[in-house]
Amino acid sequence: MKYYSTNKKTPEVGLQEAVVKGLAPDNGLFMPEKIKQLPQSFYDNIGNMSFQEIAYVVADAFFGEDIEPEILKDIVNDTLSFDTPLVHVNDNIYSLELFHGPTLAFKDVGGRFMARLLGYFIRKQGQKDVKVLVATSGDTGSAVANGFLGVEGIHVYVLYPKGKVSNIQECQFTTLGQNITAIEVDGTFDDCQALVKAAFLDEKLNNQLNLTSANSINVARFLPQAFYYFNAYAQLVRQEKADNIVFSVPSGNFGNITAGLIAKRMGLPVKRFIAANNSNDIFYEYLQTGKYNPRPSVQTIANAMDVGNPSNFARILDLYNNSVDEIRKDISAEWYNDDKIKQIVKNTFEDTGYLLDPHGACGYQALKDGLSADETGIFLETAHPAKFLETVESIIGHSVDIPDKLKEFMKGRKQSISMNNSFAEFKDFLLN
Repeated sequence: MKYYSTNKKTPEVGLQEAVVKGLAPDNGLFMPEKIKQLPQSFYDNIGNMSFQEIAYVVADAFFGEDIEPEILKDIVNDTLSFDTPLVHVNDNIYSLELFHGPTLAFKDVGGRFMARLLGYFIRKQGQKDVKVLVATSGDTGSAVANGFLGVEGIHVYVLYPKGKVSNIQECQFTTLGQNITAIEVDGTFDDCQALVKAAFLDEKLNNQLNLTSANSINVARFLPQAFYYFNAYAQLVRQEKADNIVFSVPSGNFGNITAGLIAKRMGLPVKRFIAANNSNDIFYEYLQTGKYNPRPSVQTIANAMDVGNPSNFARILDLYNNSVDEIRKDISAEWYNDDKIKQIVKNTFEDTGYLLDPHGACGYQALKDGLSADETGIFLETAHPAKFLETVESIIGHSVDIPDKLKEFMKGRKQSISMNNSFAEFKDFLLN
């Protein structure tokens, strides 16, 4: 399988180069040259398959031409050592719980898969000094750092905005040590993302260092996120409720919903998608006006969605040939400010007993606001509520149980390097 750049100003590359480089030389994002339709027999039998079996079929469609079957199967099985259960919340609305992995966030799927795939390619190339750069607004940093922790030949640099991630999220990537370095940037997530992208375009850095990215700009990070859309469908098939499915996706950098759109292109029977935004409503505005107007992100309690210039918007444009009218056929959008998010978390907990995290709250409310009686809604509950402990406890008025996995992270000592948002300083740090 070849991968092309969304900017279409550089030659196509193989999977190995797309994964190891992360970003195309022309600053575009890599996309697979073709999206394979999965056979009807797969969908007819999906209710009888395990999550790992389903994910292998999907992974094989993208990566099977470049990786031996047994190695790919091992990567999938090792990645998915946990489930993504579908939980009924209210009426015809279900939560797809993506927080049962090691760091209790959806990015464990893509982060773990990419760590294993990149490790395989690095061993194959005989490299021993690859530097992985990742910008995080919360959960990406912990998922990637823990996915790569202890992997020989790889050093991970996690850039995060100072004071703009929750305390527990910060603990999950600043206390690890070993081959993980946390960099606390005085700025926003967009500043962190800009530093990473600038590094890939810097000739001196690329001549002297082996750089790659573990953000959803990397195809090995975002494509595996399609796995759990198929798993959600399989669970509804078993309940005989798989008609007219609507996925509501809390959206920040838009890698998650892009993976869902690709699943639909592979034949997954999805009626439509909703992109659920917080006050960073750039995509909502785009659908309303047809004009894309990126701007500095604003801080909210749904901090993983605090993105003012979503990288994967380029992939969505590419999928739909830059047509906003075509995009509107598959995707609508809603947005909610902090006060509304707090109200959603409180009311849902009191009415149903289900505790939402601030991101899932946006996804849930988007279904409440726009789901018809003949549709089945699935919102992606992207992280465990305890990762936003102070916020959630203040909303519902009593304590939240902290999973043992999170308690272990909280015991560690913070190790981070403070830096301003100057690329010159970041470049000097990497070179020295």
